[in-house]
Amino acid sequence: MEAQFSPASAPTEKWSPSPDASEVVKQIHAMLHPRNIVLVGATDKPGNYAERIWNNLIKYGYRGGLYPVNAKRETIWGVPCYKDFASLPDKPDHVLVLVPARFAVQVIRDAAAADARSATIVTSGFSELQDEESQRLALELKQAVQETGLAVTGPNCLGNLSAGENLFTNIDDRIVTMEAGPVAIAGQSGAIVMAIRQTLEDRGVGVGYMVTTGNEAGLTTPDLMTYFAADPSIRVIVVYLEGVRNTKAFRDACKAARSVGKPVIALKLGASEGGRAAAMAHTGALAGSIETFDAISTREGVIRVRGLDELIETTECFVHADLPKGNRLAAVSLSGGKRGLLIDALYAAGLDFAPLGPNATEQLARMLGPGSIVGNPLDAGFAAVVDPSVYMKSIKIMIDDPDTDIVIIDSELPKAPHELRERNLRIVNEMAGQAGKPVIYISAMSIGFTEHTKALRKMLPNVAVLQGLDRAVGALKSLIEYAQLRKEVPDIVSSSKPSARAILEKTLNSANGAAALDEVASKKLLRAYGIPISKEEIAQTATEAAAIARKIGFPVVAKVVSPDILHKSDIGGVALNLNSVAEVKKAFNDITARVRKLKNKPKLEGVLIAQQVKADLELVVGASLDAEMGPVVLFGTGGVDIELLKDVALAGAPIDADEARQLIAKTKAGIKLKGYRGKSALHEASAVKALVGLSNLIADAGNRIASIDVNPFLINPKLGVAVDALIVLNNAAAKKAAEH
Repeated sequence: MEAQFSPASAPTEKWSPSPDASEVVKQIHAMLHPRNIVLVGATDKPGNYAERIWNNLIKYGYRGGLYPVNAKRETIWGVPCYKDFASLPDKPDHVLVLVPARFAVQVIRDAAAADARSATIVTSGFSELQDEESQRLALELKQAVQETGLAVTGPNCLGNLSAGENLFTNIDDRIVTMEAGPVAIAGQSGAIVMAIRQTLEDRGVGVGYMVTTGNEAGLTTPDLMTYFAADPSIRVIVVYLEGVRNTKAFRDACKAARSVGKPVIALKLGASEGGRAAAMAHTGALAGSIETFDAISTREGVIRVRGLDELIETTECFVHADLPKGNRLAAVSLSGGKRGLLIDALYAAGLDFAPLGPNATEQLARMLGPGSIVGNPLDAGFAAVVDPSVYMKSIKIMIDDPDTDIVIIDSELPKAPHELRERNLRIVNEMAGQAGKPVIYISAMSIGFTEHTKALRKMLPNVAVLQGLDRAVGALKSLIEYAQLRKEVPDIVSSSKPSARAILEKTLNSANGAAALDEVASKKLLRAYGIPISKEEIAQTATEAAAIARKIGFPVVAKVVSPDILHKSDIGGVALNLNSVAEVKKAFNDITARVRKLKNKPKLEGVLIAQQVKADLELVVGASLDAEMGPVVLFGTGGVDIELLKDVALAGAPIDADEARQLIAKTKAGIKLKGYRGKSALHEASAVKALVGLSNLIADAGNRIASIDVNPFLINPKLGVAVDALIVLNNAAAKKAAEH
């Protein structure tokens, strides 16, 4: 059984990074475990940030040196006030920057020159403002941080907490329990991070570290995640993300946490403009940043929550519940109505209750007596009225049952002393500590914690106590899914051939800043990457079109080829079911005439004559460059229903064949591929090949391709082919590539 955290089991000796730890881990350790703290900009003006932080450092008993600095004061707050770093009785270690923004850059440089190791810039007035002066100061600050190598949080932040050091460089004047707990929090919004910490404390969950990162001119949230992953006192990492600025750093931090079995619970703000800007292709429109964030980060062990309440329940669950060996659920309730609510909530989340083992079933039947219904969940309400011991005996039978992986108890903690209930809770806590499986109390509604409840909660470290049925079930599902992840997932690199990469470079270099590649150029690139393409050729005349059709074989399709026409069907640029030479010639003439009448005078490069494939299913396969998370691939139901059904799934690129099959399995289209309701199985291998090829293509392109849209990708039992393709270029990158 994995060790459960409780205050008594916290490390007795302070941890310090090993000599081979990363520089960022060493930097952050110095910041959170400083020898002294220097407050630059100290003033006793009532209610100001400096005074509030000073009061917190005194109140909670920070044990290092505390030095206020203000050139205009000799004493402040009843202690000596120093004019500068040189006049301090000791070298500065951690510097709190509380001066106006225009002086902050010089303070950072002076602090580094005086051998300080870290700083927190509480001051605002930098990149969060849009005026020219603030933006200039932001650039100067970032440069100063980089040049000095100082470990810096902020600017525009509200300070930090390091409970093991009794360090609280924060303006929050609510009561804080300095308990070196198992949760670490980091995020850009000081108000939200502080609210999370306060609520966790109210629920009896200790927070060991809290860091507000503000504008992140220096240390970023992923840097903090890396440190928390290395610190053995931390069990769960909680982050608030307004954006992912460095995808690689974020993914590396997630991998570091996952490799040591620490979940990252993330609350992230909405979709990016970059995802919407890619709407020239369906793939870009469907791959918004939240969906892309989920596709990439979930693989790395991140649990994204939708709100603060869900974050609290999920954190509580991971702090106090061991990872389950499987998803076989068992539950005990004293209410038939609540039992029904529990069944409905779990069913809606895709979870269900497993049959109890034969021994457990027999024991329960014998205990409940003839005619009793032994179900899972078990409604023990009536039997417990007759014999109160039935309740605890039922819980023990389920915990002991080798055929259950998780035991749920429908109950909540008492708000006032209750001898019997508290005795039962302590017994269950002891059983859970020996069980090797999660034991979780779930209250159907949120119940406020009194001081008595908080004290009782701390006495029950081996059981999770969740509130609000839907949020509790979401937390439980996250626990199960995280347990099913491997600790380490190898990086997958592009498996493309050198010849494909050469064609990619030639195609992009000849694009000359175009917004998109035409269908012929797009398909040539797809073919190079192993993506199956329908038989087709481009025609310049009606006679040539007829000859191509005869060579391919009827029926055929005719489609306009123009880099200026992204959606051909919108202008009547597609003709289907052409079964004769005469029909092909007429289609050619009709399409070219329509194009020439268009007001924007698009460039006409010809008409594509293509094999018309008989399809049992229309798919969409695509790829997109997300503004935050980088390249992703998409698979799902295609054709005209793509926006209506939105039956799509995404994955970070590149992927291999196994991941492609997993991606397909997440969709309803994937079910149809296997053969739905007696129909033949379709050629899934071609879809797998297309996804792997597309993922390699978007990864190899770097930031030069915005999106790739293959819709429809037609599939039947014998083959699957791309019959349409659109590659939208990232204009700025495409132009730069063309210049070089």
